[in-house]
Amino acid sequence: MAHEYSPAVSITLEAGADLSAKQYLFVKIASGKAVACNGATDVPIGVLQNDPILGQGASIVVVGATKLVAGAAILAGVKIGTGADGKADAKVAGTDTTEYTVGQVILASGADGDICTAVINCASPNRAA
Repeated sequence: MAHEYSPAVSITLEAGADLSAKQYLFVKIASGKAVACNGATDVPIGVLQNDPILGQGASIVVVGATKLVAGAAILAGVKIGTGADGKADAKVAGTDTTEYTVGQVILASGADGDICTAVINCASPNRAA
């Protein structure tokens, strides 16, 4: 059976940095602009869908299904948030208590740098408590 996904909720923000190498990574808001997540405790606003340079429009999925670059092998069903490099990172409740879970993997990744598919909700992040 083929996977089907409903349209995602997306926004466009001005890129606050060169994001041309950040497609399918988590981004956050800084001074009203989109910048790459660079800490595991960052609160992502969503996943970047394009590759804008500074000042261009950054297309961001906030809620819904999206491709994501994984930071490691991540199985389907695992809760995720951002890693220190903006890649999807597995989050463990009770362990990663200063980090945010914003989604769940639905199509697994095999290794660091692989593309996985996840459903995310960055509009309502929760700590992995």
